[in-house]
Amino acid sequence: MRAFGIIGWIAGAALAALACGAHAAPKRVVSMNVCTDQMAMMIAADGQLHSVSYLAADPGTSVLAGEAGRYVVNHGLAEEIFLMQPDLVIAGTFSTRATVELLKRLGFRVEEFAPEATLDDVRANLTRMGEILGRRQRAAELVAELDAGLNAAGERQVPRRRVAIYSANSFTSGPGSLIDAIIAAAGLENIAGELGIVGSTQLPLEALVLSRPDLVIVGDRGYERPALAQQNFVHPAFRAIATPQKQVPLPGRLTICGGPFNLEAIRILQDAALAASETQ
Repeated sequence: MRAFGIIGWIAGAALAALACGAHAAPKRVVSMNVCTDQMAMMIAADGQLHSVSYLAADPGTSVLAGEAGRYVVNHGLAEEIFLMQPDLVIAGTFSTRATVELLKRLGFRVEEFAPEATLDDVRANLTRMGEILGRRQRAAELVAELDAGLNAAGERQVPRRRVAIYSANSFTSGPGSLIDAIIAAAGLENIAGELGIVGSTQLPLEALVLSRPDLVIVGDRGYERPALAQQNFVHPAFRAIATPQKQVPLPGRLTICGGPFNLEAIRILQDAALAASETQ
């Protein structure tokens, strides 16, 4: 009976919190996904965002890692989020499912965001975040910033180069991924489309060599110690096809999530294509 009473009290408290913030802009927001973390940090009003995930402070994953220290950190656990008593929880559709479902059962308002696969998805998620937080104007400003940057990128005279994504463990990405959309916005061609690759999967070294890309996006190479995940970069065949002049170090934090910072990834790719054309 006592256990039932505690559960009832928890559910009642959560429902009360939900009722208070159902029709007003939320005042105490918790985000538990690195992409929603960054959108919320860019859009939320001062004091509105209470907590972000621990990944928000990882400079390899988050563009806004330097700002994450302003917020309480969470690890996506239902217990810790419950104790924060938020009136809104923001999660990704692939965030810890057990936590999301439990918070919903307890009556908390949970809004889920799907990962962006296109730049239209980025616009849509920014706009939706603005609506949820009651910050439509701020969201509109970010969308306008993104659009202005894309227009400027489209006006650059960049030679159309074929590029390959070759990350740790030989992973690549094709249509259906945000990085593929970023490559297209840079005016370049991802060889994954030629190979029939959709989404993310491993790219055999033989396929990379035979495709003969003009540029190879190698992603982050900042491992502190030797790692098996990086062994694909030391193979003689890779070094032959991807000379230092052809390699494009593109920080993953610029392409993992959607936002105006995707423009920096586009600039890096365009600069690399222009530099490659000057050496030929």
